[in-house]
Amino acid sequence: MKTSIGAKLWLSFLAVLAILLVVGAASYLSTVKLTETAQWVSHTREVQGRLKDVLSALQDAETGQRGYIITGEDRYLEPYRSATGRIDGILRSLKELTADNPSQQRRLESIGPLMAEKLGELRETIALRQSKGFDAARQVVVTDKGKKAMDDIRNLVKDMEEQELELLKQREDDARTRTELAVLTIVGGILLAAALVVGAGVFLTRHIAQPLRAVTAVAERITAGNLSIDLVPGKREDEVGALMWAFVRMAKSLQGMAAVAERVAAGDLTAQIAPQSNEDVLGNALAAMIASLRKMTQEIGEGVTVLAASSSEIVASTTQVASSSAETATAVSQTMATVEEVKQTSQLAADKAKQVSETAQRTVEISKSGKKSVEESVESMHRIQEQMESIAESIVRLSEQGQAIGEIIATVNDLAEQSNLLAVNAAIEAAKAGDQGKGFAVVAQEVKSLAEQSKQATAQVRAILGDIQKATGGAVMATEQGNKAVEAGVRLSAEVGESIRVLAESIAEAARAATQIAVSAQQQLVGMDQAVLAIQNIREASTQNVASTKQTEAAAQNLHELGVRLKQLVARYRT
Repeated sequence: MKTSIGAKLWLSFLAVLAILLVVGAASYLSTVKLTETAQWVSHTREVQGRLKDVLSALQDAETGQRGYIITGEDRYLEPYRSATGRIDGILRSLKELTADNPSQQRRLESIGPLMAEKLGELRETIALRQSKGFDAARQVVVTDKGKKAMDDIRNLVKDMEEQELELLKQREDDARTRTELAVLTIVGGILLAAALVVGAGVFLTRHIAQPLRAVTAVAERITAGNLSIDLVPGKREDEVGALMWAFVRMAKSLQGMAAVAERVAAGDLTAQIAPQSNEDVLGNALAAMIASLRKMTQEIGEGVTVLAASSSEIVASTTQVASSSAETATAVSQTMATVEEVKQTSQLAADKAKQVSETAQRTVEISKSGKKSVEESVESMHRIQEQMESIAESIVRLSEQGQAIGEIIATVNDLAEQSNLLAVNAAIEAAKAGDQGKGFAVVAQEVKSLAEQSKQATAQVRAILGDIQKATGGAVMATEQGNKAVEAGVRLSAEVGESIRVLAESIAEAARAATQIAVSAQQQLVGMDQAVLAIQNIREASTQNVASTKQTEAAAQNLHELGVRLKQLVARYRT
Protein backbone atom coordinates (compact mmCIF):
# COMPACT_ATOMS: atom_id res chain seq x y z
CA MET A 1 0.00 0.00 0.00
CA LYS A 2 1.43 3.41 -1.04
CA THR A 3 1.50 5.79 1.93
CA SER A 4 3.18 9.19 1.72
CA ILE A 5 5.44 10.60 4.42
CA GLY A 6 2.92 13.35 5.07
CA ALA A 7 0.21 10.76 5.70
CA LYS A 8 2.49 8.85 8.10
CA LEU A 9 3.29 12.05 10.00
CA TRP A 10 -0.38 13.02 10.13
CA LEU A 11 -1.39 9.59 11.42
CA SER A 12 1.22 9.84 14.22
CA PHE A 13 0.18 13.38 15.16
CA LEU A 14 -3.53 12.57 15.03
CA ALA A 15 -3.06 9.58 17.35
CA VAL A 16 -1.25 11.74 19.90
CA LEU A 17 -3.87 14.47 19.44
CA ALA A 18 -6.68 11.97 20.06
CA ILE A 19 -5.08 10.89 23.35
CA LEU A 20 -4.63 14.53 24.38
CA LEU A 21 -8.26 15.32 23.48
CA VAL A 22 -9.47 12.38 25.59
CA VAL A 23 -7.33 13.52 28.53
CA GLY A 24 -8.52 17.11 28.07
CA ALA A 25 -12.18 16.06 27.92
CA ALA A 26 -11.79 13.94 31.05
CA SER A 27 -10.05 16.79 32.82
CA TYR A 28 -12.75 19.22 31.78
CA LEU A 29 -15.57 16.96 32.99
CA SER A 30 -13.75 16.37 36.28
CA THR A 31 -13.24 20.10 36.70
CA VAL A 32 -16.95 20.77 36.05
CA LYS A 33 -17.93 18.14 38.62
CA LEU A 34 -15.47 19.54 41.15
CA THR A 35 -16.90 23.02 40.61
CA GLU A 36 -20.44 21.73 41.18
CA THR A 37 -19.34 19.90 44.32
CA ALA A 38 -17.57 23.04 45.62
CA GLN A 39 -20.75 25.04 45.03
CA TRP A 40 -22.78 22.50 46.98
CA VAL A 41 -20.23 22.60 49.83
CA SER A 42 -20.54 26.39 49.90
CA HIS A 43 -24.34 26.00 49.84
CA THR A 44 -24.20 23.68 52.86
CA ARG A 45 -21.96 26.09 54.80
CA GLU A 46 -24.37 28.94 53.99
CA VAL A 47 -27.29 26.88 55.37
CA GLN A 48 -25.29 26.22 58.55
CA GLY A 49 -24.61 29.93 58.90
CA ARG A 50 -28.30 30.81 58.52
CA LEU A 51 -29.22 28.20 61.16
CA LYS A 52 -26.80 29.87 63.57
CA ASP A 53 -28.39 33.20 62.66
CA VAL A 54 -31.81 31.81 63.73
CA LEU A 55 -30.56 30.89 67.22
CA SER A 56 -28.59 34.14 67.45
CA ALA A 57 -31.69 36.21 66.60
CA LEU A 58 -33.79 34.37 69.18
CA GLN A 59 -31.09 34.82 71.82
CA ASP A 60 -30.92 38.56 71.02
CA ALA A 61 -34.72 38.77 71.37
CA GLU A 62 -34.56 36.96 74.76
CA THR A 63 -31.74 39.25 75.90
CA GLY A 64 -33.78 42.36 75.05
CA GLN A 65 -36.89 40.92 76.76
CA ARG A 66 -35.02 40.02 79.96
CA GLY A 67 -33.28 43.38 80.12
CA TYR A 68 -36.58 45.23 79.72
CA ILE A 69 -38.43 43.04 82.25
CA ILE A 70 -35.69 43.62 84.85
CA THR A 71 -35.13 47.35 84.27
CA GLY A 72 -38.29 48.55 82.56
CA GLU A 73 -36.22 50.83 80.27
CA ASP A 74 -37.03 50.95 76.55
CA ARG A 75 -33.37 51.02 75.46
CA TYR A 76 -33.06 47.37 76.48
CA LEU A 77 -35.64 46.47 73.81
CA GLU A 78 -33.27 47.37 70.96
CA PRO A 79 -31.87 43.79 70.64
CA TYR A 80 -35.45 42.45 70.72
CA ARG A 81 -36.66 44.78 67.96
CA SER A 82 -33.60 44.12 65.81
CA ALA A 83 -33.99 40.32 66.20
CA THR A 84 -37.73 40.28 65.37
CA GLY A 85 -36.99 42.26 62.22
CA ARG A 86 -34.35 39.73 61.06
CA ILE A 87 -36.11 36.45 61.86
CA ASP A 88 -38.58 36.47 58.92
CA GLY A 89 -35.78 37.18 56.41
CA ILE A 90 -33.63 34.40 57.87
CA LEU A 91 -36.45 31.87 57.65
CA ARG A 92 -37.21 32.85 54.03
CA SER A 93 -33.54 32.49 53.15
CA LEU A 94 -33.43 29.03 54.77
CA LYS A 95 -36.51 27.92 52.82
CA GLU A 96 -34.90 29.02 49.56
CA LEU A 97 -31.57 27.36 50.39
CA THR A 98 -33.20 24.04 51.40
CA ALA A 99 -35.82 23.96 48.63
CA ASP A 100 -34.16 20.78 47.26
CA ASN A 101 -34.32 18.98 50.66
CA PRO A 102 -37.87 17.85 51.69
CA SER A 103 -36.79 16.76 55.20
CA GLN A 104 -35.27 20.17 55.91
CA GLN A 105 -38.42 21.83 54.55
CA ARG A 106 -40.55 19.80 57.00
CA ARG A 107 -38.33 20.86 59.90
CA LEU A 108 -38.65 24.49 58.83
CA GLU A 109 -42.43 24.10 58.74
CA SER A 110 -42.21 22.79 62.32
CA ILE A 111 -39.95 25.65 63.39
CA GLY A 112 -42.41 28.30 62.09
CA PRO A 113 -45.16 27.73 64.72
CA LEU A 114 -42.55 27.34 67.49
CA MET A 115 -40.97 30.66 66.46
CA ALA A 116 -44.40 32.29 66.50
CA GLU A 117 -45.10 30.81 69.95
CA LYS A 118 -41.72 32.01 71.30
CA LEU A 119 -42.12 35.50 69.87
CA GLY A 120 -45.69 35.62 71.18
CA GLU A 121 -44.43 34.76 74.67
CA LEU A 122 -41.80 37.51 74.41
CA ARG A 123 -44.39 40.07 73.25
CA GLU A 124 -46.77 39.02 76.02
CA THR A 125 -44.19 39.42 78.80
CA ILE A 126 -43.05 42.79 77.41
CA ALA A 127 -46.65 44.02 77.22
CA LEU A 128 -47.34 42.82 80.79
CA ARG A 129 -44.16 44.57 82.03
CA GLN A 130 -45.35 47.77 80.36
CA SER A 131 -48.93 47.60 81.65
CA LYS A 132 -48.87 45.66 84.94
CA GLY A 133 -45.25 45.67 86.08
CA PHE A 134 -42.50 43.24 86.89
CA ASP A 135 -44.48 40.62 88.87
CA ALA A 136 -47.09 40.08 86.15
CA ALA A 137 -44.38 39.55 83.53
CA ARG A 138 -42.46 37.28 85.89
CA GLN A 139 -45.51 35.05 86.34
CA VAL A 140 -45.59 34.37 82.60
CA VAL A 141 -41.83 33.72 82.45
CA VAL A 142 -41.86 31.14 85.27
CA THR A 143 -44.46 29.08 83.39
CA ASP A 144 -41.56 27.91 81.14
CA LYS A 145 -43.80 28.15 78.07
CA GLY A 146 -41.15 30.18 76.20
CA LYS A 147 -38.35 27.93 77.45
CA LYS A 148 -40.08 24.83 76.08
CA ALA A 149 -40.57 26.46 72.69
CA MET A 150 -36.93 27.57 72.65
CA ASP A 151 -35.75 24.05 73.53
CA ASP A 152 -37.85 22.58 70.70
CA ILE A 153 -36.42 25.13 68.27
CA ARG A 154 -32.88 24.30 69.40
CA ASN A 155 -33.53 20.58 68.88
CA LEU A 156 -34.91 21.15 65.36
CA VAL A 157 -32.01 23.42 64.47
CA LYS A 158 -29.60 20.84 65.83
CA ASP A 159 -31.21 18.13 63.66
CA MET A 160 -30.93 20.40 60.60
CA GLU A 161 -27.29 21.14 61.39
CA GLU A 162 -26.51 17.42 61.78
CA GLN A 163 -28.12 16.65 58.41
CA GLU A 164 -26.20 19.52 56.78
CA LEU A 165 -22.98 18.20 58.33
CA GLU A 166 -23.73 14.76 56.88
CA LEU A 167 -24.39 16.32 53.46
CA LEU A 168 -21.18 18.34 53.76
CA LYS A 169 -19.17 15.21 54.52
CA GLN A 170 -20.73 13.35 51.55
CA ARG A 171 -19.99 16.25 49.19
CA GLU A 172 -16.42 16.61 50.42
CA ASP A 173 -15.88 12.84 49.97
CA ASP A 174 -17.35 13.12 46.46
CA ALA A 175 -15.00 16.03 45.66
CA ARG A 176 -12.00 14.05 46.94
CA THR A 177 -12.98 10.99 44.84
CA ARG A 178 -13.44 13.07 41.69
CA THR A 179 -10.08 14.77 42.25
CA GLU A 180 -8.30 11.42 42.53
CA LEU A 181 -10.09 10.16 39.39
CA ALA A 182 -9.07 13.29 37.46
CA VAL A 183 -5.44 12.87 38.54
CA LEU A 184 -5.42 9.20 37.50
CA THR A 185 -7.00 10.08 34.14
CA ILE A 186 -4.47 12.82 33.42
CA VAL A 187 -1.47 10.74 34.49
CA GLY A 188 -2.65 7.70 32.51
CA GLY A 189 -3.33 9.82 29.44
CA ILE A 190 0.09 11.47 29.64
CA LEU A 191 1.82 8.09 29.95
CA LEU A 192 -0.17 6.68 27.02
CA ALA A 193 0.57 9.78 24.91
CA ALA A 194 4.28 9.52 25.81
CA ALA A 195 4.35 5.85 24.78
CA LEU A 196 2.61 6.71 21.52
CA VAL A 197 5.08 9.54 20.85
CA VAL A 198 8.03 7.21 21.46
CA GLY A 199 6.51 4.57 19.14
CA ALA A 200 5.88 7.18 16.45
CA GLY A 201 9.46 8.42 16.84
CA VAL A 202 10.88 4.90 16.37
CA PHE A 203 8.62 4.30 13.35
CA LEU A 204 9.52 7.60 11.69
CA THR A 205 13.22 7.11 12.41
CA ARG A 206 13.20 3.67 10.76
CA HIS A 207 11.15 4.67 7.68
CA ILE A 208 12.30 8.27 7.14
CA ALA A 209 15.43 9.24 9.07
CA GLN A 210 17.60 6.23 8.10
CA PRO A 211 16.87 6.47 4.32
CA LEU A 212 17.44 10.22 4.47
CA ARG A 213 20.81 9.66 6.17
CA ALA A 214 21.80 7.34 3.26
CA VAL A 215 20.74 9.99 0.73
CA THR A 216 22.67 12.64 2.71
CA ALA A 217 25.84 10.51 2.63
CA VAL A 218 25.54 10.22 -1.16
CA ALA A 219 24.97 13.98 -1.44
CA GLU A 220 28.09 14.65 0.66
CA ARG A 221 30.19 12.39 -1.65
CA ILE A 222 28.83 14.21 -4.70
CA THR A 223 29.61 17.54 -3.01
CA ALA A 224 33.17 16.35 -2.46
CA GLY A 225 33.41 15.50 -6.19
CA ASN A 226 33.01 11.71 -5.88
CA LEU A 227 30.41 10.73 -8.53
CA SER A 228 30.54 6.97 -7.81
CA ILE A 229 27.42 6.05 -5.83
CA ASP A 230 25.99 2.85 -4.35
CA LEU A 231 22.46 4.04 -3.58
CA VAL A 232 19.78 1.34 -4.07
CA PRO A 233 16.24 2.87 -4.09
CA GLY A 234 14.48 -0.48 -3.79
CA LYS A 235 10.68 -0.66 -4.26
CA ARG A 236 9.70 2.34 -2.16
CA GLU A 237 7.04 4.48 -3.83
CA ASP A 238 6.83 7.32 -1.30
CA GLU A 239 8.67 10.65 -1.27
CA VAL A 240 11.88 9.07 0.06
CA GLY A 241 11.92 6.52 -2.80
CA ALA A 242 11.33 9.31 -5.33
CA LEU A 243 14.21 11.26 -3.76
CA MET A 244 16.57 8.24 -4.09
CA TRP A 245 15.68 7.74 -7.81
CA ALA A 246 16.22 11.45 -8.41
CA PHE A 247 19.71 11.20 -6.83
CA VAL A 248 20.55 8.18 -9.06
CA ARG A 249 19.52 10.09 -12.23
CA MET A 250 21.41 13.20 -11.06
CA ALA A 251 24.60 11.17 -10.50
CA LYS A 252 24.43 9.65 -14.01
CA SER A 253 23.92 13.10 -15.55
CA LEU A 254 26.87 14.50 -13.60
CA GLN A 255 29.05 11.57 -14.73
CA GLY A 256 28.25 12.38 -18.40
CA MET A 257 29.06 16.04 -17.87
CA ALA A 258 32.35 15.12 -16.16
CA ALA A 259 33.41 13.06 -19.22
CA VAL A 260 32.72 16.04 -21.54
CA ALA A 261 34.65 18.33 -19.21
CA GLU A 262 37.67 15.97 -19.38
CA ARG A 263 37.68 16.17 -23.25
CA VAL A 264 37.50 19.99 -23.08
CA ALA A 265 40.39 20.00 -20.62
CA ALA A 266 42.39 17.96 -23.13
CA GLY A 267 41.80 20.69 -25.76
CA ASP A 268 38.96 19.08 -27.72
CA LEU A 269 36.33 21.81 -28.12
CA THR A 270 34.36 19.69 -30.61
CA ALA A 271 32.71 17.72 -27.79
CA GLN A 272 28.93 18.03 -27.61
CA ILE A 273 26.67 17.79 -24.53
CA ALA A 274 22.91 17.17 -24.54
CA PRO A 275 21.02 18.89 -21.65
CA GLN A 276 18.37 16.82 -19.85
CA SER A 277 15.72 19.49 -20.46
CA ASN A 278 15.27 23.19 -20.85
CA GLU A 279 15.44 23.45 -17.04
CA ASP A 280 18.81 21.62 -16.87
CA VAL A 281 20.82 24.60 -15.65
CA LEU A 282 24.16 22.77 -15.38
CA GLY A 283 23.81 21.00 -18.77
CA ASN A 284 22.77 24.17 -20.56
CA ALA A 285 25.53 26.11 -18.80
CA LEU A 286 28.18 23.51 -19.81
CA ALA A 287 26.98 23.52 -23.46
CA ALA A 288 27.02 27.32 -23.45
CA MET A 289 30.50 27.25 -21.91
CA ILE A 290 31.88 25.03 -24.69
CA ALA A 291 30.34 27.27 -27.34
CA SER A 292 31.75 30.31 -25.56
CA LEU A 293 35.20 28.72 -25.42
CA ARG A 294 35.11 28.18 -29.19
CA LYS A 295 34.18 31.77 -29.76
CA MET A 296 36.67 32.96 -27.16
CA THR A 297 39.61 31.25 -28.79
CA GLN A 298 38.79 33.07 -32.00
CA GLU A 299 38.47 36.40 -30.23
CA ILE A 300 41.72 35.84 -28.32
CA GLY A 301 43.57 35.43 -31.61
CA GLU A 302 42.18 38.75 -32.77
CA GLY A 303 42.91 40.36 -29.41
CA VAL A 304 46.59 39.43 -29.43
CA THR A 305 47.17 41.70 -32.42
CA VAL A 306 45.56 44.58 -30.57
CA LEU A 307 47.68 43.91 -27.47
CA ALA A 308 50.83 45.53 -28.85
CA ALA A 309 49.07 48.80 -29.66
CA SER A 310 47.58 48.92 -26.20
CA SER A 311 51.00 48.64 -24.52
CA SER A 312 52.02 52.23 -25.39
CA GLU A 313 48.74 53.57 -24.10
CA ILE A 314 49.28 51.68 -20.83
CA VAL A 315 52.64 53.40 -20.27
CA ALA A 316 51.01 56.85 -20.61
CA SER A 317 48.26 55.82 -18.23
CA THR A 318 50.78 54.72 -15.60
CA THR A 319 52.27 58.23 -15.50
CA GLN A 320 48.87 59.73 -14.78
CA VAL A 321 48.17 57.07 -12.14
CA ALA A 322 51.42 57.95 -10.33
CA SER A 323 50.41 61.64 -10.11
CA SER A 324 46.91 60.73 -8.87
CA SER A 325 48.37 58.35 -6.28
CA ALA A 326 50.45 61.16 -4.73
CA GLU A 327 47.37 63.38 -4.43
CA THR A 328 45.38 60.50 -2.99
CA ALA A 329 48.04 59.90 -0.30
CA THR A 330 47.80 63.56 0.84
CA ALA A 331 43.97 63.43 1.01
CA VAL A 332 44.09 60.14 2.92
CA SER A 333 46.38 61.69 5.58
CA GLN A 334 43.92 64.54 6.16
CA THR A 335 40.98 62.16 6.27
CA MET A 336 42.75 59.99 8.81
CA ALA A 337 43.23 62.98 11.18
CA THR A 338 39.51 63.81 10.93
CA VAL A 339 38.50 60.19 11.55
CA GLU A 340 40.74 60.07 14.64
CA GLU A 341 38.88 63.07 16.11
CA VAL A 342 35.52 61.41 15.35
CA LYS A 343 36.79 58.24 17.05
CA GLN A 344 37.62 60.18 20.26
CA THR A 345 34.12 61.72 20.21
CA SER A 346 32.57 58.25 19.78
CA GLN A 347 34.66 56.93 22.71
CA LEU A 348 33.35 59.74 24.96
CA ALA A 349 29.73 59.06 23.85
CA ALA A 350 30.15 55.33 24.54
CA ASP A 351 31.47 56.04 28.08
CA LYS A 352 28.56 58.40 28.82
CA ALA A 353 26.02 55.88 27.48
CA LYS A 354 27.53 53.18 29.69
CA GLN A 355 27.26 55.45 32.77
CA VAL A 356 23.59 56.19 31.93
CA SER A 357 22.88 52.46 31.57
CA GLU A 358 24.50 51.66 34.95
CA THR A 359 22.55 54.49 36.63
CA ALA A 360 19.29 53.20 35.11
CA GLN A 361 20.03 49.68 36.41
CA ARG A 362 20.62 51.02 39.93
CA THR A 363 17.37 52.98 39.68
CA VAL A 364 15.50 49.79 38.71
CA GLU A 365 16.87 48.04 41.83
CA ILE A 366 15.81 50.99 44.02
CA SER A 367 12.28 50.95 42.52
CA LYS A 368 12.02 47.20 43.24
CA SER A 369 13.06 47.85 46.87
CA GLY A 370 10.43 50.61 47.13
CA LYS A 371 7.76 48.32 45.76
CA LYS A 372 8.69 45.67 48.34
CA SER A 373 8.52 48.26 51.16
CA VAL A 374 5.03 49.34 50.04
CA GLU A 375 3.86 45.72 50.04
CA GLU A 376 5.22 45.29 53.59
CA SER A 377 3.41 48.52 54.61
CA VAL A 378 0.13 47.17 53.22
CA GLU A 379 0.60 43.95 55.21
CA SER A 380 1.31 46.00 58.38
CA MET A 381 -1.85 48.10 57.79
CA HIS A 382 -3.88 44.90 57.46
CA ARG A 383 -2.47 43.66 60.78
CA ILE A 384 -3.32 47.01 62.41
CA GLN A 385 -6.85 46.76 61.01
CA GLU A 386 -7.26 43.28 62.54
CA GLN A 387 -6.02 44.61 65.93
CA MET A 388 -8.47 47.54 65.74
CA GLU A 389 -11.34 45.14 65.08
CA SER A 390 -10.22 43.03 68.06
CA ILE A 391 -10.14 46.15 70.27
CA ALA A 392 -13.64 47.10 69.09
CA GLU A 393 -14.95 43.65 70.00
CA SER A 394 -13.35 43.91 73.48
CA ILE A 395 -14.93 47.34 74.05
CA VAL A 396 -18.36 46.03 73.00
CA ARG A 397 -18.01 43.14 75.48
CA LEU A 398 -16.98 45.69 78.17
CA SER A 399 -20.12 47.73 77.37
CA GLU A 400 -22.31 44.64 77.74
CA GLN A 401 -20.68 43.87 81.11
CA GLY A 402 -21.28 47.49 82.17
CA GLN A 403 -24.97 47.09 81.36
CA ALA A 404 -25.04 43.93 83.52
CA ILE A 405 -23.42 45.89 86.39
CA GLY A 406 -26.10 48.58 85.93
CA GLU A 407 -28.79 45.94 86.37
CA ILE A 408 -27.10 44.74 89.59
CA ILE A 409 -26.87 48.34 90.86
CA ALA A 410 -30.61 48.82 90.19
CA THR A 411 -31.33 45.72 92.23
CA VAL A 412 -29.09 46.95 95.09
CA ASN A 413 -30.82 50.34 94.99
CA ASP A 414 -34.25 48.63 95.27
CA LEU A 415 -32.97 46.64 98.25
CA ALA A 416 -31.72 49.88 99.90
CA GLU A 417 -35.12 51.56 99.43
CA GLN A 418 -36.91 48.54 100.87
CA SER A 419 -34.50 48.46 103.82
CA ASN A 420 -35.12 52.17 104.43
CA LEU A 421 -38.88 51.53 104.34
CA LEU A 422 -38.48 48.63 106.79
CA ALA A 423 -36.43 50.89 109.12
CA VAL A 424 -39.19 53.54 109.11
CA ASN A 425 -41.81 50.90 109.91
CA ALA A 426 -39.61 49.52 112.68
CA ALA A 427 -39.17 53.01 114.20
CA ILE A 428 -42.93 53.52 114.18
CA GLU A 429 -43.47 50.19 115.90
CA ALA A 430 -40.74 51.03 118.47
CA ALA A 431 -42.44 54.36 119.24
CA LYS A 432 -45.69 52.55 119.80
CA ALA A 433 -43.98 50.17 122.25
CA GLY A 434 -42.67 53.00 124.40
CA ASP A 435 -39.69 52.33 126.67
CA GLN A 436 -39.66 48.68 125.75
CA GLY A 437 -39.08 49.49 122.10
CA LYS A 438 -36.12 51.83 122.55
CA GLY A 439 -33.54 49.15 121.76
CA PHE A 440 -35.46 48.17 118.68
CA ALA A 441 -35.60 51.83 117.65
CA VAL A 442 -31.79 52.02 117.79
CA VAL A 443 -31.51 48.97 115.52
CA ALA A 444 -34.04 50.50 113.10
CA GLN A 445 -32.01 53.73 113.05
CA GLU A 446 -28.83 51.78 112.20
CA VAL A 447 -30.63 49.86 109.43
CA LYS A 448 -31.92 53.13 108.03
CA SER A 449 -28.39 54.57 108.19
CA LEU A 450 -26.98 51.55 106.38
CA ALA A 451 -29.71 51.80 103.73
CA GLU A 452 -28.86 55.46 103.15
CA GLN A 453 -25.16 54.58 102.81
CA SER A 454 -26.00 51.77 100.38
CA LYS A 455 -28.14 54.16 98.34
CA GLN A 456 -25.36 56.75 98.25
CA ALA A 457 -22.79 54.12 97.27
CA THR A 458 -25.16 52.86 94.58
CA ALA A 459 -25.53 56.40 93.20
CA GLN A 460 -21.75 56.81 93.14
CA VAL A 461 -21.27 53.48 91.37
CA ARG A 462 -24.02 54.40 88.90
CA ALA A 463 -22.27 57.71 88.16
CA ILE A 464 -18.93 55.93 87.72
CA LEU A 465 -20.61 53.32 85.49
CA GLY A 466 -22.15 56.14 83.40
CA ASP A 467 -18.70 57.64 82.94
CA ILE A 468 -17.37 54.22 81.93
CA GLN A 469 -20.19 53.77 79.39
CA LYS A 470 -19.53 57.22 77.95
CA ALA A 471 -15.83 56.44 77.70
CA THR A 472 -16.68 53.07 76.13
CA GLY A 473 -18.87 54.78 73.55
CA GLY A 474 -16.09 57.25 72.78
CA ALA A 475 -13.62 54.39 72.49
CA VAL A 476 -15.95 52.57 70.07
CA MET A 477 -16.24 55.71 67.93
CA ALA A 478 -12.46 56.22 68.05
CA THR A 479 -11.94 52.60 67.10
CA GLU A 480 -14.30 52.95 64.14
CA GLN A 481 -12.50 56.13 63.04
CA GLY A 482 -9.15 54.35 63.43
CA ASN A 483 -10.45 51.42 61.42
CA LYS A 484 -11.57 53.82 58.66
CA ALA A 485 -8.19 55.53 58.75
CA VAL A 486 -6.47 52.15 58.46
CA GLU A 487 -8.67 51.24 55.47
CA ALA A 488 -7.78 54.58 53.85
CA GLY A 489 -4.10 53.86 54.56
CA VAL A 490 -4.40 50.43 52.95
CA ARG A 491 -6.07 51.96 49.89
CA LEU A 492 -3.42 54.70 49.61
CA SER A 493 -0.64 52.14 50.08
CA ALA A 494 -2.12 50.05 47.26
CA GLU A 495 -2.24 53.14 45.02
CA VAL A 496 1.37 53.97 45.92
CA GLY A 497 2.38 50.37 45.16
CA GLU A 498 0.69 50.59 41.75
CA SER A 499 2.43 53.89 41.03
CA ILE A 500 5.80 52.41 42.00
CA ARG A 501 5.10 49.40 39.78
CA VAL A 502 4.37 51.66 36.79
CA LEU A 503 7.46 53.73 37.64
CA ALA A 504 9.56 50.55 37.86
CA GLU A 505 8.34 49.44 34.44
CA SER A 506 9.15 52.86 32.95
CA ILE A 507 12.61 52.84 34.56
CA ALA A 508 13.23 49.29 33.31
CA GLU A 509 12.28 50.37 29.79
CA ALA A 510 14.60 53.38 30.11
CA ALA A 511 17.35 51.04 31.32
CA ARG A 512 16.89 48.81 28.29
CA ALA A 513 16.98 51.84 26.01
CA ALA A 514 20.16 53.09 27.72
CA THR A 515 21.72 49.65 27.34
CA GLN A 516 20.86 49.62 23.64
CA ILE A 517 22.35 53.11 23.27
CA ALA A 518 25.53 51.94 24.99
CA VAL A 519 25.73 48.89 22.71
CA SER A 520 25.15 51.08 19.65
CA ALA A 521 27.82 53.53 20.79
CA GLN A 522 30.22 50.62 21.31
CA GLN A 523 29.41 49.34 17.83
CA GLN A 524 30.02 52.81 16.40
CA LEU A 525 33.37 52.90 18.19
CA VAL A 526 34.27 49.53 16.67
CA GLY A 527 33.19 50.86 13.29
CA MET A 528 35.39 53.92 13.72
CA ASP A 529 38.33 51.65 14.57
CA GLN A 530 37.65 49.72 11.39
CA ALA A 531 37.41 52.99 9.44
CA VAL A 532 40.81 54.13 10.82
CA LEU A 533 42.30 50.78 9.89
CA ALA A 534 40.78 50.99 6.40
CA ILE A 535 42.19 54.51 5.86
CA GLN A 536 45.59 53.30 7.01
CA ASN A 537 45.31 50.48 4.48
CA ILE A 538 44.32 53.00 1.80
CA ARG A 539 47.35 55.11 2.62
CA GLU A 540 49.60 52.08 2.41
CA ALA A 541 47.89 51.11 -0.83
CA SER A 542 48.48 54.57 -2.23
CA THR A 543 52.15 54.27 -1.42
CA GLN A 544 52.23 50.90 -3.06
CA ASN A 545 50.42 52.27 -6.11
CA VAL A 546 53.21 54.77 -6.65
CA ALA A 547 55.69 51.93 -6.69
CA SER A 548 53.37 49.80 -8.81
CA THR A 549 53.15 52.39 -11.57
CA LYS A 550 56.89 52.08 -12.01
CA GLN A 551 56.52 48.37 -12.38
CA THR A 552 53.66 48.77 -14.86
CA GLU A 553 56.02 50.17 -17.51
CA ALA A 554 58.13 47.07 -17.32
CA ALA A 555 54.99 44.96 -17.46
CA ALA A 556 53.97 46.68 -20.73
CA GLN A 557 57.18 45.49 -22.28
CA ASN A 558 56.27 41.97 -21.40
CA LEU A 559 52.82 42.19 -23.03
CA HIS A 560 54.30 41.51 -26.51
CA GLU A 561 55.93 38.35 -25.32
CA LEU A 562 52.59 37.38 -23.70
CA GLY A 563 50.82 37.86 -27.07
CA VAL A 564 53.17 35.43 -28.72
CA ARG A 565 52.55 32.82 -26.08
CA LEU A 566 48.77 33.32 -26.38
CA LYS A 567 48.92 32.56 -30.09
CA GLN A 568 50.69 29.33 -29.31
CA LEU A 569 48.04 28.39 -26.71
CA VAL A 570 45.13 29.13 -29.05
CA ALA A 571 46.66 26.90 -31.67
CA ARG A 572 46.36 23.94 -29.26
CA TYR A 573 42.51 24.00 -29.23
CA ARG A 574 40.55 22.38 -32.07
CA THR A 575 37.46 24.37 -33.05
